Amino acid sequence: MVAEVLMGHVRKYVSPVLCTLLACSHGAPRGAAPVRIEEATIDELQAAMAAGALTSYALVQHYLDRIARYDKQGPKLNAFLLLNPRALEEADRLDQERASKGPRGPLHGIPVVLKDNMNTADLPTTGGSIAFAGAQPQADAFIVSKLHEAGAVILGKANLHELARAGTTVSSLGGQTLNPYDLARTPGGSSGGTAVAVATNMAAVGLGSDTVNSIRSPASACDLVGLRPTRGLVSRSGIIPAALTQDMAGPIARTVADAAVLLEVIQGYDEKDPITADGAIMAKRSYRDALVKGGLRGARIGVLRSFFGSKPEHEEVNRLVGRAIARMESLGAEPVELEAPLDVEQLIATMDVQKWESKTQIDAWLRDLGPGAPQIHTFDDWVASGKFDKSLEKGLKAAQPFDHPESDPEYLQRIGPRKESLQKQVIAMLEEKKLDAIVYPHQKRLAVPIGESQVERNGFLASITGFPAITVPAGFSSGGVPVGVELLGRPYSEPTLLKLAYAYEQGTQNRRPPAMAP
Repeated sequence: MVAEVLMGHVRKYVSPVLCTLLACSHGAPRGAAPVRIEEATIDELQAAMAAGALTSYALVQHYLDRIARYDKQGPKLNAFLLLNPRALEEADRLDQERASKGPRGPLHGIPVVLKDNMNTADLPTTGGSIAFAGAQPQADAFIVSKLHEAGAVILGKANLHELARAGTTVSSLGGQTLNPYDLARTPGGSSGGTAVAVATNMAAVGLGSDTVNSIRSPASACDLVGLRPTRGLVSRSGIIPAALTQDMAGPIARTVADAAVLLEVIQGYDEKDPITADGAIMAKRSYRDALVKGGLRGARIGVLRSFFGSKPEHEEVNRLVGRAIARMESLGAEPVELEAPLDVEQLIATMDVQKWESKTQIDAWLRDLGPGAPQIHTFDDWVASGKFDKSLEKGLKAAQPFDHPESDPEYLQRIGPRKESLQKQVIAMLEEKKLDAIVYPHQKRLAVPIGESQVERNGFLASITGFPAITVPAGFSSGGVPVGVELLGRPYSEPTLLKLAYAYEQGTQNRRPPAMAP
C-alpha cells in the first residue's frame, strides 16, 4: 500500500524520463511499455496516459524541463515569449478528470503551444511587440476556446515575426528565434516560435496563423507538417489580424495524423467570424478517417513547374522536391506536368492586400481589448512610437494612409475580379487535368541566414485563393537544412490533402528531430 502511494507521487511529480527509470508504468496493463515522449504522437501519448504509464502533469513537466534546457539555456532557441504559470495545475486537474470521468477526446491533457497573436483570457497577447507588452484580452480566441473544451493544456505563447508581418520570426519583444537545424538560419515565419517548439519536442503540437506563408514556411524550415485550411473552415476571431482577406489559422505538427487531430478540434462555426458559415457543414468531418497508407494510389498530382527556381541557389530545393514527386509516383500517384504561367512574385505584387487592411483591422483589435489595452491605442500611435522591430517600418508606414480601403479602386480589384479570376484559373487546372492536388516546393530556396529576408516563397497561391494547402517534409539539404513540399487542393478538400500527405509521409519517414535537442 505504501509503495502504491509513493509511486502515485512519483508519477505526478517527477519528470517522465526519471519516471521511466523508476517504472512509473506500475499499475499499467501487463506488457505496457513506458512511452518515449520525444517524437511521440498524440495517439501514443494518449495510449500511455490510458495505460497509466504517463500523466498530463508529468508530460507538461517534461516539456517545461526541455524548454529550460534548450530554449532558455544551451542553444537558446528563443521560441517562447511566455509560459503558462498554471500549466501544471491545469494538467493535474485534467488528470483527475480523466480518472473520474474518462478523457474528453484525443487532446485531453495534451500540451499545445500557441502563436502569440491568439487571444487568451488568462495570458497576455502581445503579437511579439514591445508596444503591446501586457495587452490582456477579455476572452479567448474562438480556436483557443475549442482547445480548452477539448481538454488541451495551453503550455505557453510562442515568438513570431512581430504581428505576423514577415517570414523570419524576429520581434521587438522576443528577439530572433533560431532554426534548431542550423542556428545561423531563421526558422521561417511568421509562426517560427511555434514551429521550433514543436520541432524540438518542447510541445506536443502547436497552432500558427498564415496570411501569406506563415504556417507552412516554418513547417518547411523545421521539418514539420503545416496545414493552412480552406478559408471559412476555421475561425479567425480573437487573432490579431494582419489582413483578414488572407488570414487563416491552422496546425503545426510533427506528423500528418497530429495535424488532422488538431484540425478536427479547432474547426467549426463561429458567429463572430461570418466566413465560417460557408464551412459549417464541412466542419463536422473527421479527418482521421482519411489517414490511409495507400492514399497515393491512383492519385493525379499536378506539378506546377513555374513555382520551381532555375538558378544555382534553387538546386538543393529542386533536387529534394523532385525526389519527393518521384517518391509519390512510386507510391502510386501519377504526376501531371502543368504549363500554367503562374508567377508568385507577380501574384503578390498585384493581389496582396496587407497594406490596405492593416490599419483599420489593428485599430479594431485594440478597441476590442477594452480595459486590457496597452498604452498605445491606435495603429498610428504604434507607428509613431517606433516600438517595433525595424523590419516592420516600411510596411507599417505604407499602410498608414488607408483609413478607408473600401473606397480605393486598386484594393477593390485585388479582392474582387483579380482574386476571382485566379480562383477560376486554379479550379480549371484541377478539373481539366482531373487532378487531386497540385504540388510545388513551398519555397524555392532554403531558409535564409539570420539577417536576410526570406524570399521566393510560394505559399501565396493558397492564401489569396483561400484554398487549402499542406506542407510536409521533403528531406534535408547537403548541409542538413529541412525542405518542405506543398500540396494544394480544391476548397474543403482537406480529407484528400491529408490522405495524400499521410501516404507520402508513411512512405518516406522524412521527419527527423534536430541533433542539438536530443
